[in-house]
Formats: sequence, structure tokens, C-alpha cells
Amino acid sequence: MRVMSVLCRCCKVIMLWFVYSKCRPLWVWIMSHRTPLLVLLFPLVVFRFLTYSKKDGNEPEKSDDEERVISPGQKRSSDEGGVPVSKRARSNQEDFQNDRFETVDENLSMVHPNESDIRTENEVDKGKKLTGPEEEEEFDSTEYRVHTTDEFYCDYDSTWETDPNEESPPSKIRQTTNSNYYKFSRFERAARDMQNYRHDYPNQMKTQHRKKNTNEDKPNLNFYLGKKRSVPDGVYITDIHEKWYGDYERLEYVHTYIQWLFPLQEPGVNYEASTLTKEEITDFRNHSIAKENLLKSYKLMLDFYGIVLCDEKTGEVSRAKHWEERFDNLNSHTHNNLRITRILKCLGNLGYPHYQAPLVHFFLEETLVNGQLPNIRDSVLSYFLFAVLDKTQRRNLIKYAYLNYEPKDEFVWCPKKIQKLWSMQSKAAKEEAADSLESQEDTLISDSEAQEEENLSADESCSNAEYESHEDEETFSHSQD
Repeated sequence: MRVMSVLCRCCKVIMLWFVYSKCRPLWVWIMSHRTPLLVLLFPLVVFRFLTYSKKDGNEPEKSDDEERVISPGQKRSSDEGGVPVSKRARSNQEDFQNDRFETVDENLSMVHPNESDIRTENEVDKGKKLTGPEEEEEFDSTEYRVHTTDEFYCDYDSTWETDPNEESPPSKIRQTTNSNYYKFSRFERAARDMQNYRHDYPNQMKTQHRKKNTNEDKPNLNFYLGKKRSVPDGVYITDIHEKWYGDYERLEYVHTYIQWLFPLQEPGVNYEASTLTKEEITDFRNHSIAKENLLKSYKLMLDFYGIVLCDEKTGEVSRAKHWEERFDNLNSHTHNNLRITRILKCLGNLGYPHYQAPLVHFFLEETLVNGQLPNIRDSVLSYFLFAVLDKTQRRNLIKYAYLNYEPKDEFVWCPKKIQKLWSMQSKAAKEEAADSLESQEDTLISDSEAQEEENLSADESCSNAEYESHEDEETFSHSQD
């Protein structure tokens, strides 16, 4: 469409020039050369020129992007009240790198059925509050309310609550040092993608056609049920689990299987793989076979990365026996960072959200505490960590990361106010531990002194007893004499 539009505009300019110098010489020139293409093109150009000229000059033309986004007569059933959303669509495409299409539907429930079954960040938090009375969480206190003007506050990170009484200033002034600017900018770009995922892609309208639900509409589910081969590899899920396990060369250099093993609602590099739909997510979570196969896929990739699943109930993981070799591969082939992010997202969508935090904690411990995998540390902090749906777990992980990160003045993954609060708590805890240790030492000293006094008194009593017994012996010997 864009090419045709440009061609028509060029034709209009050409026609104006030829009209100016009279059209008849043009027709005579075309007929003299007897070129079939020109003979056919000339009437088309004249027709297009005439129809184009009849347009109302005051009516702005829609760009091809707008025509592709919104069809005539369609309106968004949102708070915009039917206002065209072409500008917003264009900005969303810039904000979210995974947005590929936008389809406006008058009834969103037809596009996204069973939305209540999808696990999102807000629903996870809401579900926790409905489970029963619990102790007030540490992070629910007003001390953890942040301001939008705080240094390292990110507009795309919903981890921290803002102060409801704050009056937003006309412009946000955040003073970020030059040394941290690049790092924070990278985090902001990642935060857009991760919040888009955690909130179930609110601005990403997928092109889903209204048609009856058939098995062909659920390729990802059918693949996990063993009814469909992956494309373009042409293998069943059982073949991958049985024949690819431990085949590290194939798992490393084949790039078209990961989209089938861990499908998402966003496209990947394999254009022949299908994106996950809302209906598939609902049906997947209700299929025990599909979930069992997903667990096998997870174990397959953990083994590839040198990790083993210790507890299937809690999701706890640890190093595998061959971890050194696999860690070297993971550290040198950083495209696996994208794969791990995909795995974490998929676990959250398809029934294993409680597996997210243990895996992220493992990578935080390896990168920040044990000094392993230096090339993936930033991805762990910017992507892995913010894939965790449970907000409380995510906050605890950020706190763990901050307390083990050095140097702390380069930590950009939470507002500065929170960092200062944690530093004060850590300092107070260290002072308390030092006081406790000192009191224990004093107690030990006092106990040892008391023990020494008891020993001295015991020695004195023994000496007195010996002296008395010696006097008694002497008295007895004198009496005998």
C-alpha cells in the first residue's frame, strides 16, 4: 500500500507536468512506441489522478500505518470513547519492543476470553490477600512508599508503591550520575518489557480472528499433548525429552525449538512458531499431561545450564555435578539470557509461578555471592528478577541483590530511598549483632571468672581440710605419747 501511494503521487506530478505541456503529445508518443505496458498504464494513471483529485482537500489522509492498525468504522471500547488510537498505537510500538500488531475490537472479551484464569502480577497479589489473615508484610509499611522524583525511580516498574498523597510536579527531576546513566537506561528498557509481561500485555492487541475453536487453533497445546510436531524441526515433544536430553551441541546451536518448549504471548525468532493464546493458557493449566511435559522441558534446560531441580514442590534448584562446564558455556553464549527470560515468563503463565523465585535466587547467589557467570549478571538483575510475578518475592529478591551487590552506589534496580532504608537496617542489624556478640563475650568472661573463683575457693577448702587433718594427726600422736 505504501508503494502504491508513493507511485500515485509520482504519477500525479508527472501528469501535472504533461497536462501543462498538453496530453496529446504524450499519447502520440506512447502509441508511436507501442509499448504495451505504457498503453495499459496510461488509462490507470489518468483514472487514479481523477479519483485522487476528487478527494476533499480539508480531510487529512491516513497513513499506511493507521490503515493497518484501524479499519474504517472501528473504535476502541476503552476509556477513550472511540477516539482514534493511531498515535497511541505508534507510541506503544515504540515503547514495547515485542508489540507487533494491534487490532481494535469492540468487544475485548471476544479477543481475550477467560481473562480471570490468567495469572498476572496484580492477580497474584490479590490472591495472596484473599487466602486468609496474615501478618503485615515488611514492604507494606509507609516507609516503602516512594516518590516519582526519587533517584532510580522507574516509571515502568510496579514493584514499589508510590505515595498516594504526592503531588506530581510539572516535570520529574531525577539526578542520575553519568556513570550509572547507561545502566539505568538499560534497566528502563528492560522494565518496559517485563512490566508488559507481568500485567498480561495490556497494550498489545493480537490479531486473533473470530472463528470456531478447533484443535488447529491451539498448536502449542497440541504440541505439548504429543499431537503436533514442532516447526520447522518436525519433532514431537517426547522426542525432544528423550533424544535431546544431554545433547548440548544441538540444544546450543538449534534456535527453533525454544519457542515450542516455552511458548509466550509474544513472538520470537522462529516465525513458524505460534504465539500463545489466552485460551491455550487456560486449557494448558487444566491439562495434567501438558504440565508434566512442561516440567520435563524445564528439567531438560536446567541440565543444559548445569542446574538440577531439587524439589518439585518448592522449585528449589542447585548446582549439578557438571556445573563448571555448563557455566562456562552459559557465560560465553549470552544468547541464553533470552532463553532463560523466556523460560521464567513461561513458568509464570503456564502453572509454575512458584518456580520463578528459586531460580532467580540461584542466579543472584551465583553472580553476586559466588562470583560466577559475570557476563549474565546484568541480565539477571534487569530481566530475570523482574519476571517474578509475586511482588513480595520480587521485593525480597531485590533486597537480597542489593545487600550482596558491590559497589552499592552503582545499584540502579530500585529507588534510592529504598536503598538507604536497607542500608540503615543492615547497619542496625550489624550493630545489634556486634552488641549481642559483645554481650556473649562478657557473659563468657564473667562465667570464666566465676569458675575461677569457684576453683580457688575449692582449692582453699581443700587446703584447710588438709591442714585440719594434719593437726588432728599431730594431736593424736601426742596423745599416744
